[in-house]
Amino acid sequence: MTKASLPVILLAAGASSRMRGRDKLMEDVDGQPLLRRQTRLAQSVGPVMVALPPAPHPRYTALTGLDITPLPIPDAAEGMGASLRRAFTDLPPDTAAAMVMLADMPDLEPSDLACLAASVDLSSETLVWRATTEDGRPGHPIIFAAALFDQLKRLSGDDGGRAVVHGAGARVQMVPLPGQRARLDLDTPEDWAAWRKPQE
Repeated sequence: MTKASLPVILLAAGASSRMRGRDKLMEDVDGQPLLRRQTRLAQSVGPVMVALPPAPHPRYTALTGLDITPLPIPDAAEGMGASLRRAFTDLPPDTAAAMVMLADMPDLEPSDLACLAASVDLSSETLVWRATTEDGRPGHPIIFAAALFDQLKRLSGDDGGRAVVHGAGARVQMVPLPGQRARLDLDTPEDWAAWRKPQE
């Protein structure tokens, strides 16, 4: 798909509840907050909508100067379903497919997103294109075809789009990415310390 035609929904409304007072999306990665890095990464694919906690919140400062659409999620405590419900409702009506990306996966690179986007064939029977690790374990990002948008608009709770992906059955195409990039997320201070150790 072309860059202009594949919007990216970046999920960044969660509470970082396992970080013991720190905000994982404001952790420094490549000299900038992780949220800013991931947003700029998403912009390499297409227009970006960022699901965020209601303002005021420090995460908004990480996005200063970036051409994105902020989506405040007043019911973010409900879980990922609230963010997906709002984002898919706000997509332009002619959107053919959209990528959902988690904001806490610091090993993802532009080439990974480009690989996933390039796998999309809207003339095929496929409804979901899902990144996996190089050994085939399902991960993120995930691209959904428009035929699934109505289901995504009705999500609730913290299940995210798992049930929608499962319901697509054989119409899911797995797209391997290098290493463990498609599954590596950092949820605790210990995760962050372990991830940074090889870089020291």
